[in-house]
Amino acid sequence: MNYKKKLICGVLCLFVAIGISKAQTVKVLEQAKPCSIRGLSVVDDHVAWVSGSSGYIGITTDGGQTWQWQQVKGFEKSDFRDVEAFSDKKAVIMSAGTPALIMTTIDGGLTWKVSYRNDDKAYFLDAMAFADDKHGYTMGDPIDGKLVLLETKDGGGNWRMLPNLPVAMSQEAAFAASGTCIGLNGKLLQIVTGGGASRLLSWDNKEWTYKPLPLLQGEDSQGVFSFASGSGTTVFVGGDYQNNKRADSVACYMSGSVLKVPAKQPAGFQSCVSWLGKSVFLSTGTSGTNISIDGGATWNPINDESYNVCKRAKHGKLVLLAGDKGKIGLFEPYLPHN
Repeated sequence: MNYKKKLICGVLCLFVAIGISKAQTVKVLEQAKPCSIRGLSVVDDHVAWVSGSSGYIGITTDGGQTWQWQQVKGFEKSDFRDVEAFSDKKAVIMSAGTPALIMTTIDGGLTWKVSYRNDDKAYFLDAMAFADDKHGYTMGDPIDGKLVLLETKDGGGNWRMLPNLPVAMSQEAAFAASGTCIGLNGKLLQIVTGGGASRLLSWDNKEWTYKPLPLLQGEDSQGVFSFASGSGTTVFVGGDYQNNKRADSVACYMSGSVLKVPAKQPAGFQSCVSWLGKSVFLSTGTSGTNISIDGGATWNPINDESYNVCKRAKHGKLVLLAGDKGKIGLFEPYLPHN
């Protein structure tokens, strides 16, 4: 391709990116509860769950148009930083802070069962990830130099500590910001970290590998907060939540094993990223929401409204966002076909 053709192609791609980003909106659906929402699980185009501070849980069965709320009885002071839902009846919630809690329901939240509890103040759980409705993991901040990592094989009913735990560097930890600092990428269990180091930790059922990431690091408020994988690409986002308008070194992406830095970064701190299909990724944070249509190579802002988490339906196209003051938003209208 000669220089002129490359220039025309580049200009066209720029106009497409600008057009698509301007066509995106986040419509506020709910803003009624006095809680900070960080847990979000979108099951399909109808069912989704959110979890947050002050023991709040919300459930929708009509695509987010209406929500049924509750404060989990006896746990009104718990901060449920993550939720993993499998239907309108079955879900697992996780609480950060003391006590460290994992709870399950099979009746849509009418009753909850404590499946894991640890009153040791050293335990601080960050996030969960499930391969299916049986096999899942919960991770937490380091104790004695190793990240906490629990495993369930019965849908969250019972948990055991993994015998081979990842080693943390000095002042390295993870962020209980959106439930997306841990995830499953094919056969790999992966964790992203921040604080003293920004790294990708990967477990292949045999050994841990450690890969430095070129995001902000060194302070307790800095690092990688979230990652998402799709179409052969993994995107990482984060930054500095105490300086949320700082827009340098807040994202990177990996194609194969090659790390790359975006030509245009998201517009500030991002606490969550989600793959929407093809080469499209959506990220959000207290600085606003951004979209990339080229696998994380360039980002364009959608708005500057604060959210903590964004997720696409496991089985469908519904994309929701959630944040502070009980705010829940609907991302519309563009979604690529997988």
